[in-house]
Amino acid sequence: MLGRFARLAKQSSDANQTRRLLALASICDGCKRLEAARIGGGTLQVIRDWVLRFNAEGPEGLIDRKSPGAARKLTADHRAALAWIVEAGPIPAVHGVVRWRIKDLVAWLL
Repeated sequence: MLGRFARLAKQSSDANQTRRLLALASICDGCKRLEAARIGGGTLQVIRDWVLRFNAEGPEGLIDRKSPGAARKLTADHRAALAWIVEAGPIPAVHGVVRWRIKDLVAWLL
């Protein structure tokens, strides 16, 4: 198994994935997990997570992923309505403003 991890680490162009593969290779070589954590630059929990990700997804599981970010606060209908009202512009007699401010649009959405 050590040869497999080393081979994968050589083929990788992602520095973080290489570091993680080398940490896993050291475990297969007989190192303690604490030493592997030092090699990989993580903690024992992080090493455990890498092992689980590798077992579930293979080497691709060790590549950094983009965070999904926060959930959208506006639905697609809200975004479409907001785009429409911004494009149409305010009507002073109706909306009471001559140009949109953020607080006006927020109030309109609520």
